[in-house]
Amino acid sequence: MVQDIQTRVGSLEWDSIQHELDKQGFAKLPVILTKEECEFLIGMYSTEEPYRTTINMTRYRFGEGEYKYFSYPLPEIIQSLRESFYQELAKTANRWLGYLKKTAQFPVQLQDFLNTCKEYEQTRPTPLLLKYETGGFNCLHQDLYGDVFFPFQVVFVLNQREQDFFGGESLLVEQIPRAQSRGHVITLDQGSALIFPTNHRPVLGKRGYYKHTVRHGVSTITAGERYGLGIIFHDSK
Repeated sequence: MVQDIQTRVGSLEWDSIQHELDKQGFAKLPVILTKEECEFLIGMYSTEEPYRTTINMTRYRFGEGEYKYFSYPLPEIIQSLRESFYQELAKTANRWLGYLKKTAQFPVQLQDFLNTCKEYEQTRPTPLLLKYETGGFNCLHQDLYGDVFFPFQVVFVLNQREQDFFGGESLLVEQIPRAQSRGHVITLDQGSALIFPTNHRPVLGKRGYYKHTVRHGVSTITAGERYGLGIIFHDSK
């Protein structure tokens, strides 16, 4: 399965993806995970073994729903997705730093980046599974977790919209300096994914590049249950 995931991620049209990330800050990907893999991950949600903690969103006023952070060692499929996407997105991350006239700082391999996280006492894994029932939603937020963070995240939807659930669109809101905010609404099919910024994205202006802060969330599920998989690349304190 690991080699297969690596092949699938590596064979994506990365030139087009890189263009979309530069142009609009996010990129919607085609179906990557099979239906069987999605069902496997959904089935894993009800088990206790692979997780370090469970978060009730209502308790912390994050929204309405629940999510579970995986513990180390990560399940094989999660580890493979994390490593494979990191290798491609590190190129984009360093290019974005160049736009902002900063030095490239993201190594080629995920483990080398995680070693940097460890130096800042960020050692807890952050990939997670999310579950929303009817009426559930996720408030706009950012997943930073410490001083060190990777500029991108990847989120998968694990069941089928307008079949297993209704509503539940992915939301991105850009805070444009000295202007009103801009919103993006993205729908994902089962097994497909969205790449989006963790904190901000560079935008070309008249005097060079500047930053748009980006927050993400999930709109209200109007019926059914929605499951998601979040791949976050930096570890947490």
